[in-house]
Amino acid sequence: MAAAAAKIQKTIARQQEKISEGQFYEAHQQLRVIASRYVKSENWDAAIDLLYGGALALLKADQGASGGDLGIFLVDVLGKAGKEVGVGEKSKLLTILRAFPRGEPTKKRFVTEMINWSSKVGEYPLGDPELHHVAGSIFAEECEPYDAERHLALGTKDSPEQLAKCEYEWYTQDDSHTAALYAARAIIPYLLVGNLRSANKAHLIFTSCLNSGNKSVSVQEVSSKSSDMRVYPVLPLLNFLGLLLLAVQRGSSELYKQLAKHYAPHVKEVGVWDDALAQIGEMYFGIRIPRQGNPLFDMMGSMMGFGGGSPKPKPKKVEVAPPPAADLD
Repeated sequence: MAAAAAKIQKTIARQQEKISEGQFYEAHQQLRVIASRYVKSENWDAAIDLLYGGALALLKADQGASGGDLGIFLVDVLGKAGKEVGVGEKSKLLTILRAFPRGEPTKKRFVTEMINWSSKVGEYPLGDPELHHVAGSIFAEECEPYDAERHLALGTKDSPEQLAKCEYEWYTQDDSHTAALYAARAIIPYLLVGNLRSANKAHLIFTSCLNSGNKSVSVQEVSSKSSDMRVYPVLPLLNFLGLLLLAVQRGSSELYKQLAKHYAPHVKEVGVWDDALAQIGEMYFGIRIPRQGNPLFDMMGSMMGFGGGSPKPKPKKVEVAPPPAADLD
């Protein structure tokens, strides 16, 4: 075992020399050929270690396409080897992901392959949350909001903060009255995947950013024995989102119907919320909608620009417990 590991390290070191000399193509091709031999002989661990080391070496040399190619090859080998989504596998993949040069196009394909692998062999049908969170956070840092949304909506408990802040930064480049359109992109996807806690946290963080960053937007604090809420006199759709979360928390179909009726003219102006809100009405309040080939993630797709190919879920009401106050620290 030690001898095999030493041999792989020698191979990587030789290719590292080529890379340091600028012989990127030669190093890339030789690493691919050697890894393919390991794959053919089903020496999976050797292939994985070689591809991991080679991908990192090329990425650190700013060779995004070549390093990304080896990273994608690595994901393919993980699948063929039947590797599960373990700590070691995730560590390798996330280390490679973080090494990609900013804006490298191959990174998106690497992320897609990584998520697909985790969805096939892991316990999460939509992909491992930690992988989603790291990918989404990186896309957010690189000002790629659409890609950030795709992944942070399916991430960890830390993802709502990243997503809400990403949407707020995006909002600051638009007119002040559009706040609800960006807040909704952080809130509604979480509701569509049955994650009320994250939806509440995203709402709280977005509105906190709005209160501190845009003093021109007036806000009123409204409190009762059962709940506290921020009301924005000039942002009716932002009020609608807050009340929607309250209705979901209470499981009140009557409140939801009142909201839908009262805010219908404003929602109609948006033009893209109808399908998502109908899905929320069915999920949380048992309000049936016609089934016309619009499964859960087609709803998310209509809002966020990505499609879903998962089987149509059987309609059922989602039961939710009152979430604890989100921690902003």
